[in-house]
Amino acid sequence: MPSVEFYGELQKAFSHFNEGLFEGKLPACLITLQRKKNTYGYFSSERFVSSETGECIDEIALNPSWFVVRTVPQTLSTLVHEMVHLWQYHFGDPGRRAYHNREWADRMEVIGLMPSNTGKPGGRRLGEQMTHYILEDGPFDRACRDLMTREFTLSWLDRFPPQEPSQALAAALTGGSASAAALARVAPVQAENRSHRVKYRCPSCAAQVWGKPGMKLLCGEEACEAAGMQPVGAQS
Repeated sequence: MPSVEFYGELQKAFSHFNEGLFEGKLPACLITLQRKKNTYGYFSSERFVSSETGECIDEIALNPSWFVVRTVPQTLSTLVHEMVHLWQYHFGDPGRRAYHNREWADRMEVIGLMPSNTGKPGGRRLGEQMTHYILEDGPFDRACRDLMTREFTLSWLDRFPPQEPSQALAAALTGGSASAAALARVAPVQAENRSHRVKYRCPSCAAQVWGKPGMKLLCGEEACEAAGMQPVGAQS
């Protein structure tokens, strides 16, 4: 049962980090997979309601498109990033809308995730669009290593990620034959040509022109002897 297996792994990670980083105090939430563009994950308070009891429950969403592009610890750090939002909603003072305030940033740093709008050292700690990087040998790093030593992994990967895995990540993923086979079937999504225009080039004089796909164009230069222009690319 792939759904049970995959969501079971995410729930196992949630429970592990809840105990190790939040003293087991976080309430249950609904973990979902959502492909929200340019987002690793997000938190939505009281997003779901029980059809039987009327109880509301929070949502932590993760974007599976990035699972094969980022390492498992990086993906799990996104889960914990959103768990900090869950903690703040129930026990702290959340910022307005999507603003990541000082309380959130301080809690992130305490558990070993450094807030940064760039995801690298030197980035802003507060703001609307925020990510983070993992502090080496911090509480999250140690808790994550403890989880990984129990042969934890994410069993299913999106075949059509927004970009190719890095060479270092590819090497890590191909440590076992199953991972190598999975990586071999990954086909990153190509950027969509929203303009529906194609660049054509004369193979003789290299003159170029933009036009609709499928056009048959001839170069007008006498020296080119009416050479047929060939499509060479699309407008980004």
